[in-house]
Amino acid sequence: MSILDDTAVELSEKIKKGEIKVREAVEAVFAVIDQKEALLNCYVTLEKEKALKRAEEVQAGIDAGELTGPLAGVPFAIKDNLCTEGTLTTCSSKILENFVPTYSAEAVINLEKAGAVIIGKTNMDEFAMGSTTETSYYGVTRNPRNTDHVPGGSSGGSAAAVAAGECFAALGSDTGGSIRQPASYCGVVGMKPTYGTVSRYGLIAYGSSLDQIGPLTKDVRDLATVLETIASYDAKDSTSMKRDTDFTSALVEDVAGMRIGIPRDYFGEGLDPEVKQAVLSAAEVLKAKGAVVEEFDLSLVEYAIPTYYTIAAAEASSNLERFDGVKYGYRTKGVEDLHAMYKKTRSEGFGPEVKRRIMLGSFVLSSGYYDAYYLKALRVKALIKKAFDDAFSKYDMILGPVAPTTAPKLGESLSDPLKMYLGDIYTISVNLAGLPALSVPCGVDQKGLPIGVQLIGDCFQEKKLIRAAYTYECAVKGD
Repeated sequence: MSILDDTAVELSEKIKKGEIKVREAVEAVFAVIDQKEALLNCYVTLEKEKALKRAEEVQAGIDAGELTGPLAGVPFAIKDNLCTEGTLTTCSSKILENFVPTYSAEAVINLEKAGAVIIGKTNMDEFAMGSTTETSYYGVTRNPRNTDHVPGGSSGGSAAAVAAGECFAALGSDTGGSIRQPASYCGVVGMKPTYGTVSRYGLIAYGSSLDQIGPLTKDVRDLATVLETIASYDAKDSTSMKRDTDFTSALVEDVAGMRIGIPRDYFGEGLDPEVKQAVLSAAEVLKAKGAVVEEFDLSLVEYAIPTYYTIAAAEASSNLERFDGVKYGYRTKGVEDLHAMYKKTRSEGFGPEVKRRIMLGSFVLSSGYYDAYYLKALRVKALIKKAFDDAFSKYDMILGPVAPTTAPKLGESLSDPLKMYLGDIYTISVNLAGLPALSVPCGVDQKGLPIGVQLIGDCFQEKKLIRAAYTYECAVKGD
């Protein structure tokens, strides 16, 4: 059995027992990268020398008994919108092609404190705007399960890297499903925690009220372990919360009496029959394990997409204002007038999808339209949160699909942006309401493309989701 067949936790245990050296694990990952990366394009930046040097430091820490945690020595990938000190951080955009941060994101610092080894920065949709990892300035990432298909987005590089064995685990960010959807498309496990659980310090913002950092891993045990490691209160992030982060205690095979609601609204027209069948089969597995599963009506589903894209675009137009060619990043050449420099820098630096969302955001925030669009969207957001509150008064969690279909072919979504936006229908409500949700693999379609089932919990109820996902995973592996 290869080192690469191990999960992150299994690898760390072997390293601590002296069966494997950290350097061997890092070299094994880079051997896979050398073999697959030219086709898959999971990474924007690779740091082999730094990673090998770090491997020696971590090995010394393990040998001295200083690094004893469950992720010590594990090679990790980091999405390219999380700042990493001294390493290029581009958000897969030309406008940040030369940006090297002087500090690291808090989540990255927490990983490094635990003894993780950072391999490099993964490809993504430019500024996390997209659902396919096709809007990147650095080219498309391909799905390792079928290279004619997309890996999902915007954390597609992270999901594809985990699925391909180009790292043992990865960090992504989720604004409207950007961890869960690529996890589903690539057949890995991914989670968006409750808003405020993981510090957003050092995450280059897309939609500040929606963004949340989370893990992409090979299995549920790894997911709980990584989440426990990166979750912490951080005074540098005003939305960060002090809370219980003992997520690994939820790795218990028991869902007896757990009440699971299945929204009828999620299983109507537009849902691929193979996806529907796989998700409902997953519900039956949990039912057989003692969970109480029933259907219910979750209102306002049809309003989630317009609400999300109004709010996200408005926040994006404000957040991306800072990229003007003055302080950092790309600056156009040969322009003397300041306003002309702003205009030309942004025209050349931003890609079409980012420009589309900036223009949409500027429009909904403009005088005359602010009340009609933005304020209305905020009101609907509150109604969506109330609909979830009502559901969670009856159920421990909600079970449904992650996406209407399996991974589309490369090029299909970009030709129709509205179709791409509609692909987020099952994931974006979770971000609007600040809830935790995870995706766990539940089958494959006839083409061999993975299908994920989504479990959605009430605020701070990650442990219930982890317990249900772990029970399901154990049941499936046992079969």
